[in-house]
Amino acid sequence: MTKPASAPPTQDKGAPTAPPPPPAWRHYLWLVALALFVLLLFFVPATSSQTPVTLSYSSFMSDVTAHTVKSVTLETSGAATGTLSSGKNYTTAIPPQAGQSLLDDLRANGVQISAQTTGTSFGTDVLSWLILLSPFLVFGYIWWRMSRGSGGLQGALGVGRSKAKVFDEERPTTTFEDVAGYEGAKLEIREVVDFLRRPERYVRAGAMAPRGVLMVGPPGTGKTLFARAVAGGANVPFFSVTGSSFVEMFVGVGAARVRDLFAEARKRAPAIIFIDEIDAIGQRRGGAMVVANDEREQTLNQLLAEMDGFDPAEGIVVLAATNRPEVLDPALLRPGRFDRQVIIPLPTLTERLAILRVHARGKKLGPDVDLEVVARGTPGFSGADLANLINEAAIVAVRSDRDVLSAQDFDQARDRIILGLREGSNVLMPDEQHAVAVHEAGHALVAVYSDKADPIAKVTILPAGQTLGVTEQLPLSERHLYGEDYLYETLAVFLGGRASEVVVLGQGSTGASNDLAKATELATKMVREFGMSPVIGPVGYPSGGSVYLGEGGNALSSRPFAEATQAAIDAEVARIVHEAEQRAMAVVREHRDVLDQLVSLLVANETVDGTVVYQLAGRPEPTSVGGVTMAPDHARAATETTRGASPDASPTTPA
Repeated sequence: MTKPASAPPTQDKGAPTAPPPPPAWRHYLWLVALALFVLLLFFVPATSSQTPVTLSYSSFMSDVTAHTVKSVTLETSGAATGTLSSGKNYTTAIPPQAGQSLLDDLRANGVQISAQTTGTSFGTDVLSWLILLSPFLVFGYIWWRMSRGSGGLQGALGVGRSKAKVFDEERPTTTFEDVAGYEGAKLEIREVVDFLRRPERYVRAGAMAPRGVLMVGPPGTGKTLFARAVAGGANVPFFSVTGSSFVEMFVGVGAARVRDLFAEARKRAPAIIFIDEIDAIGQRRGGAMVVANDEREQTLNQLLAEMDGFDPAEGIVVLAATNRPEVLDPALLRPGRFDRQVIIPLPTLTERLAILRVHARGKKLGPDVDLEVVARGTPGFSGADLANLINEAAIVAVRSDRDVLSAQDFDQARDRIILGLREGSNVLMPDEQHAVAVHEAGHALVAVYSDKADPIAKVTILPAGQTLGVTEQLPLSERHLYGEDYLYETLAVFLGGRASEVVVLGQGSTGASNDLAKATELATKMVREFGMSPVIGPVGYPSGGSVYLGEGGNALSSRPFAEATQAAIDAEVARIVHEAEQRAMAVVREHRDVLDQLVSLLVANETVDGTVVYQLAGRPEPTSVGGVTMAPDHARAATETTRGASPDASPTTPA
């Protein structure tokens, strides 16, 4: 039993208490002092002196004649100031025409005369110098702070400060109850959280908390959702940051932000740091890198030093997520840094059902909706795909002005995600419709008469997206291993559409282009990776590429075998594909009458259920189902848009 979320975090009594961080307002004291200095410079002299009386020149001369002017100060600018007999100050303007006669009148009436050149006041001089020197002062201050290292860099416009979001008092509402399935992964991550909340249980057994936990898996499987659940359930400060936020255009910013992030975590220890997409800064060093000491490498070096440098008693755990583990630096993955690697794969049937139930909360489902059937129909879907599926089903219901989701809504949503939007404007001409029906009937016929192939669930010639037709298959179970017999019959199903076109129409069409591509890809894997060629033998040449993001790079540039081996592989691939096509043609010719009946039904009804196909073929329909795959059935040259089109597209393929 863990403590409730409101319980205070448990800290190590022996660990020293970190001093509180200095207040941020102290950095602005020098600005306040400068403003006060300017105010005192200009306003204090003004308030301490008397306000002078402004006199016209005529009034001034009258006062001189009346002997009420005590003194006068003449300035070169034509202004005059002085004191009256009453003690008041005055100002006046002397016209240039006054000349010598004015001086004579002033002397005759006993006025004390003085003169001075016009100049600026001391305050004006200081202000002008400040304005002139302010750019140099600002740049000098920034240079001084940057020259002091990471601490100074943080003060220089804040570019060295970490951009991590801190969740302490206000936490996400997501908990581990919102993460459906993945019990093993939740157990490992919960142990880390439990260690930070109750370290004394592990200390008694001499156990040490892992310093880092790396979550890896395909996109959309819920790695970030796990992190949100940790932030919502752990009663310790949680720092969340992305890998791309460390590196920017300034040199040294990434390393400075790493130092600042761990410094803030130490002040709040025990704490958790979550780095999403850590492959942005954790890529393998060296290799084809032109600059040996670039910004990304400095950031990675600082991260390695911080993870290996802090004391385990501080209670800081780094949680990271990536879908590219193969590019990470080995030093980052060694024990002592990321001690645990938690694999979060695509969900199984049971996990898909649990995920669908979580995302279906708050939605009105019709009585005909069976989420278990929906889960069976979505093999290879990630958690994000399942959430999108339910959202698309809700959108389909809204289009019909309904707020209750039906089973038909889920079927349309799945076809929308897998195949694309079905548009009424994409209408086939009669000859095209017949050709597509022949193509789809060929796929279905070969699948029905193949004992190891996945059973047929539905055949349709309704265009959707880039697909003009599709043959939907229901596997008996979610496979983990694939035998040669299954793979060879799958190749025959791929080529059943082209074989039917050649037999019935006398020629092929562009609709088989994607079938040929997928069949060639599967045959190449059988020869290169699975060792299913008697000529090449039990030798494996993996194609490489990302584990979770598909193959990448140029296969020719990284080919690990000779030209003669490549020629032998090409010959074997061509032989396997050719034999699969011959087998498909033999099935089509042998059951031509069943093919013609199925084509007629497709032209008339556009969609035929799998039960009808088995009745036409006179074969028993398999009753056990486990999921849905799609055979690639395109009547135009297009990219693959179906999910699970071949065994190697399945997440459980041993590829």
